[in-house]
Amino acid sequence: MLANFLSDTKAISFSGCFLQFYFFFSLGSAECFFLAIMAFDRYLAICRPLHYPTLMTGRLCNILVATCWALGFLWFLIPIIVISQMSFCGSRIIDHFLCDPGPLLALTCSRNPVIELTSSTLSSLLLFIPFLFIMGSYVLILKAVLKVPSAAGKRKTFSTCGSHLAVVSLFYGSVVVMYVSPTSEHEAGMQKIVTLFYSVFTPLINPVIYSLRNTDMKCAMKKLLGILP
Repeated sequence: MLANFLSDTKAISFSGCFLQFYFFFSLGSAECFFLAIMAFDRYLAICRPLHYPTLMTGRLCNILVATCWALGFLWFLIPIIVISQMSFCGSRIIDHFLCDPGPLLALTCSRNPVIELTSSTLSSLLLFIPFLFIMGSYVLILKAVLKVPSAAGKRKTFSTCGSHLAVVSLFYGSVVVMYVSPTSEHEAGMQKIVTLFYSVFTPLINPVIYSLRNTDMKCAMKKLLGILP
């Protein structure tokens, strides 16, 4: 994608397009599952603090990580293979800066409702199943936090979830605009901007968000803000 930005021709081969399609969506799918597992980790840490060391073992962590990667790279494999076997005719211009399923399906010789429905269903399941898992975890966390007697204790307990909630909001906010909101010619340009935000800006600020609870990071941010007008 970065090479395409810097290139003068803005061209990509057929195989390169579908490789980009596969890896972009596979990594995005894996991130969905990782965010869900991170919510589960915070649920155990807050709601089951005494059992946490025995429940969240190194072996379980390895299994969860391997499962997220496997599901991420298998989730869209069949639809991508099927779409790559379809016939493309007419204009070969993709109305996007990456190989996205919508612009790709618009270039096919004939519409295939089954493929489009399968792609939409898998996308919806991928978004909503982890999201519901995350929301369920935070409902249980909120119930546990409300039982803490002191206000300071509540803030301290819930502050451990702040960075994860910020990343979830950025991720799902941009993805919903990209793939769930209705599309139109006017919104196609907006989707390009949101895709750029999701694929470039969000990964850049994720390390900053996760480091905000670090004392050294807070001091550095205060110094930086102090020199700004």
